Amino acid sequence: MTAVQDVQLDELDARLIGLLAEEPRIGVLECSRRLGVARGTAQARLDKLVDRGVIGGFGPDVSPAAIGFGVTSFVTLEISQRLGHDAVTAHLAAIPEVLEAHTITGSSDLLCRIVARSNADLQRVIDQIVSYEGIRRASTIIALAQQIPYRVLPLVRSAAREGRPPS
Repeated sequence: MTAVQDVQLDELDARLIGLLAEEPRIGVLECSRRLGVARGTAQARLDKLVDRGVIGGFGPDVSPAAIGFGVTSFVTLEISQRLGHDAVTAHLAAIPEVLEAHTITGSSDLLCRIVARSNADLQRVIDQIVSYEGIRRASTIIALAQQIPYRVLPLVRSAAREGRPPS
């Protein structure tokens, strides 16, 4: 897990992030042209955002449904505290359909987002998840439709507005 930093964003950072989110294959030179800044400025800002962990990658945003995994589910797991989170996390990381896992508060210990090809396939994935002795109980919720996709641009824009000095 990476350390959390309090990174101040300004309007140029927000515009650069927005441009890269909308057109991930755009080059730094084209970014600088569209933003109306020098190429060196755009490159320095981009490097700073990457170094500080604001931008974590430039990879493609792959749709699981488009490659045959049309069922999305959220699973909470209760684990054996004796074995700890690390062993369970290693087990989950070995299952390709587990897209992410988070330690959580409340009555469960982990929250996972998983995908499957069908409801029957979802049963196979859940069976594979709970086959590990360190997992005591699983509770599954099937997502029917995505109402708001994962997004960060509204947050980035808000942070940039808040980071500006008062007028």
